Amino acid sequence: MVSYILAIIAIAFVFDFINGFHDSANSIATVVGTRVLSPLTAVVWAAFFNFVAAFTVGTAVAKTIGKGMIDISIVTPNVILGGLLGAIVWNLITWWYGLPSSSSHALLGGYAGAAVAKAGSGAIIVAGWTKTIIFIFLSPLIGMTAGFLLMTAIYWTFRRMAPHRVDAIFRKVQLGSAALFSLSHGANDAQKTMGIIVGLLVSSNAAFANEPGWLRHLYLPDGETVPLWVEMGAYSAIALGTLFGGWRIVHTMGSRITKLRPVGGSAAETAGAFAILLATWNGIPVSTTHTITGAIVGVGATNRLSAVRWGIAGRIVWAWIMTIPAAATIAAVCLLLLQRLSGMP
Repeated sequence: MVSYILAIIAIAFVFDFINGFHDSANSIATVVGTRVLSPLTAVVWAAFFNFVAAFTVGTAVAKTIGKGMIDISIVTPNVILGGLLGAIVWNLITWWYGLPSSSSHALLGGYAGAAVAKAGSGAIIVAGWTKTIIFIFLSPLIGMTAGFLLMTAIYWTFRRMAPHRVDAIFRKVQLGSAALFSLSHGANDAQKTMGIIVGLLVSSNAAFANEPGWLRHLYLPDGETVPLWVEMGAYSAIALGTLFGGWRIVHTMGSRITKLRPVGGSAAETAGAFAILLATWNGIPVSTTHTITGAIVGVGATNRLSAVRWGIAGRIVWAWIMTIPAAATIAAVCLLLLQRLSGMP
């Protein structure tokens, strides 16, 4: 049993790596699309600030995931593993097709799908899901509104300056905005994996209560504390994933939704970071993908509505709509297979 739990923890970190790989576009697409940084430099820049987030935010999101969304009494190692597999499979499908779907919602959908498959709808803690569901709709709207308003303010402030001078200024500014967005991305997304691991350790704490040596440190009596090794592992995994970059999605985010200049990239990243950090401080697991996509659309719309390629945006929205039910379905099937293969609930 202990070996099985350790293997699931390793798979959780693999998901976190894939999360960084899949969502690297969120952090680097605008700075690559505007050619402020080369792709290689951009992923190193983003990965560094993904990890720096470990020292700048708390663990409110991790606690929400760990004990506030699924009834911990029905959680078993198979439920956790089924949820992770559902999220991983859906992430790889959307990566292959270059669609910036939400890794966050894939994880939440997978976790919920596995839990419901085991214990029915009573496994869901409704209060914990309310804010998350609301922010599925609010996060892209907040990003879009903030991006539109910030871009409008920049246009007004620099209206008398020559465009090439504005570009020169914002090529430097975008280094800071890209760093801020990468930090916000790491802050919210790494905590989701932390929450899953905490849920696993709390639900399996009896297995470690009498273990000798370093295994004793895996004993976690409740979900109020996130162990340091879990934090460092999650932030390290997402940063390493970002280093490898999901280039198919970078292309979609950086140039196919709308054409960006450094000033637009800076506005989109700053607006997206503001919305994500606001949610993170309030313990709300949001989609960084939804938020930055909304911000890019808002920035593009300040030129004219036709500057946004609404066909591409429509495909992205369909991927968003499908993510939670698709990951939940895959996770439910995985749980049933795991139960049959392992003989455990």
